[in-house]
Amino acid sequence: MSGEFPVSIVALLAALGAGLAAGVFLAFSTFVMTGLSRAPVAVGVSAMQEINRAAPNPFFMITLFGTGLLAAASSIGSAVLGGAGWPWLAAGTVSYLVCLVLTATYHVPRNNALMLVDPGVPATAAAWRTYLLEWTRMNHVRTLSAALGCLLLIMGWSR
Repeated sequence: MSGEFPVSIVALLAALGAGLAAGVFLAFSTFVMTGLSRAPVAVGVSAMQEINRAAPNPFFMITLFGTGLLAAASSIGSAVLGGAGWPWLAAGTVSYLVCLVLTATYHVPRNNALMLVDPGVPATAAAWRTYLLEWTRMNHVRTLSAALGCLLLIMGWSR
């Protein structure tokens, strides 16, 4: 990447963060949600409620949202400096931001609604099946957008 050294470091850190986020989301898409779906409903719901309580911790929040800031800063910095990688960085930023938008507008509201569910009530089974299907389906999109963001940020960093 032509341009200043600090922009290059920011781009590399953004790519690392996007890769870490994609890995977390990939785990949920490939085995966490499947494992929870195989447990008895009350156990699966309770476990997901506890995961949702634990998720908003400082390390994960800084990684998730700080990556968006780093990606934006790297693409803007590279564009201002005339770096050859700025289109890649901009595309990587947009792709990663899709994952953040999905998190804020799709997953968090569903997680919040799940927090209000009583795991021991029989009607919970239908809500849990719907949650598993819809949440996981969109998590696949979130995983792909973070992974693509990582790849595109690496492409921009390497220019």
